[in-house]
Order: sequence, then C-alpha cells, then structure tokens
Amino acid sequence: MSNSLNIVSFDVPFPANYGGVIDVFYKLYWLKKAGVKIHLHCFTYGRNPSKELEDLCEKVYYYERKTGVLNNLSLLPYTVKSRQSAELEKNLLCNDFPILFEVLHTCYLLNDERFKNRKKIYRHSNIEHDYYNELSKTEKRFAKRIYLRIEAWKLKRFESIVAYADLILAVNQKDTTYFHKKYPAVKSVYLASFHPNSSLTIKPGKGDYILFHGNLSVSENYEAAVWLIKHVFSKINFPVVIAGLNPPEFLIQLVKEHSNIKLRVSPNEEEMTQLLRNSQIHVLYTAQPTGLKLKLLNVLFKGRFVICNTHMISGTGIKENKTLRLADSAENFIQSINESMHKDFTDELCHERKSLIENFDNTLNAKKLIEEVF
Repeated sequence: MSNSLNIVSFDVPFPANYGGVIDVFYKLYWLKKAGVKIHLHCFTYGRNPSKELEDLCEKVYYYERKTGVLNNLSLLPYTVKSRQSAELEKNLLCNDFPILFEVLHTCYLLNDERFKNRKKIYRHSNIEHDYYNELSKTEKRFAKRIYLRIEAWKLKRFESIVAYADLILAVNQKDTTYFHKKYPAVKSVYLASFHPNSSLTIKPGKGDYILFHGNLSVSENYEAAVWLIKHVFSKINFPVVIAGLNPPEFLIQLVKEHSNIKLRVSPNEEEMTQLLRNSQIHVLYTAQPTGLKLKLLNVLFKGRFVICNTHMISGTGIKENKTLRLADSAENFIQSINESMHKDFTDELCHERKSLIENFDNTLNAKKLIEEVF
C-alpha cells in the first residue's frame, strides 16, 4: 500500500510560531520521520515559501488565499470561500493518495463528487462556530465583532460537510465525543496535537518571575492578559513577564502602568524557550474551553509550576497534581502563586510531571495517525 499523503493546510506552516501551524508543522516532521511521503498544499497570505517545508515533503504547492470583501458575500464562511482553488483541485486529482484537510477552513472539497472514492480525513482543531462565537465576545472592534458572529453562523451551517469525511481526527477527548454523536457514520478518533517537544526539558530549581505567553494579536489571548493584569498580576509583588506576538497598543499601555510587569514583544523561538525554561510559574488563562491550547503542552514539557483555569485543560484528560494547579478565580490564582513562588522544582516533581504528558508523545501519535489513514 502507498505511504503517500496529501495534506491541505490553511496556512504556510513555517515558521511554527502560533497554535494552528505548530500542529501542522510537527505533524509533517514526525510523519516524514516515520517514512510517509507528504504532498503539502498550503494557502499563502503573508507567509513566504519555505525551504524547511520542502525538506520535509515530496512536493510543496502554494495557493494564494483570495482575501477581500467580496468573499464575504457568500453563504460559505469567509475562511472557506477565500480558500477555494481550481489549481488545488487539479493537483489533488493528479494522484490517488488520501487527503488530510487541516481544520474546517480547508474542507470545501469534502463533498465534491470527483473525490467520492478517495480517503478523506478531517483534522479538527476547534468546534469552529463555538470558537468564533467566543472570539466575538472579547473582540473590541465593532465591525470585527459583527464579522465573527456572522462567520460563526456560517461555520455552524457549513460543519455538516464533515459527514463526507471517512475519518475525523479530533484534537481533544471532549470534541471526539461531540463528533461521534453528531456524525455517527464517520469514525472519530482522538489524536492530540503534535508539538516541538520530544522529552521533558525542565530546569530543576527556582526561577524569579511569572510568565504569561500567547499570540497577543488574538482577542482570546489579549483579553486573558488584560484580565490577569487587572485581577491577579497587579495584586502581587512578584515580577511578571507577558510575552507574545503583536500585542495591541492598549495592552502595551496597560503594562506600562505596573512596575512589576514587563512586556516581551514577538520574541524569537530561542528567546521564547529561555523565557519558558527560566520562569518559576506559568500562568495560563482562557475564557474558551475549545480545542487544545498548544501553549499548555509547551509549558508542561519545558516549564516549572503551572497555574491555569479549568477551561485550559477541558477535554484533554490532564489532571491537577503537585506541578499543575487549577484556579478559577482571581483569589485562587493569587493564592496558588504565593504558595508556588518559592518552591524548588525537584526531580520528584519532574517525575510527577511525566504523568501529565503521556498522551502527547509525538512518535506514538504519528504511528496512530498512520494506522488510521493507511
């Protein structure tokens, strides 16, 4: 049987510096390592062709995403409509390999009759209409808020297309159950996100600051940062670092009001790794119990103590222990910070952390994916 696979990506997955593309890039890496020959099809809008991707794939195809107002004038979600491509259709028809569609945005070909006899896999990242609805609640710009609400409605309507898939690979256990119940004729399998970590790289000992990080251009993340600054970080006397891509101006100004909080704008991968490994506590907070937050995996493999809210681990199977504490109020966060700030992260705690990452072994997950697809 052929071990070749088409992967259709919503974006160019290198550099792997935000949640969605991290899963795609490291999936390519581990599949290549396992001997899979990948034909990668990706949509471009601001990211350049990548030699790193060419090294991992048999062939890489690039398609321009058709952005612009006119693509909103459709019952198809804008995120889907803007990724329609006759060239993609032609290239996929040139072979008979299975097709893995990365997130709902790339799935418009699932019900195309020409692909009726092809094995088609939907890689889920979020229940997209829930995700967009939640984003609309935190978006400050009125026009963007309306767009997100309309897009959520369109995505909910469009989601039924996944009934034409042969396999759904869901990113967490909760959403696996959702798909199994809603589309019982399609096999739904839990497959955790791929990520850059092969083993624990936690530095024993203590750090002297607290870290919050994320893509700060996304409303989910900058609103989390604002909530933490107002209700937690401004109420403690420990140094805090907030790090992430493209923070909005209002967040930059808010940080300047607090002498114990510093902002690291768009750190590169090496800087981010050092911030992760040297901090004493990682504070994670989200208002959305959707998908799998890849920054959570990063801190579990690289970081010392983790304090997060229940939404952050929803559907992952991860449980509270001595290295990860749950906090669902500002008071809980502050108490947990005070109790963890001066503790050593010991070898015993490293051993305890291992129990939290058993489902996130890239080698085993690549093997699982290959068994399901081929």
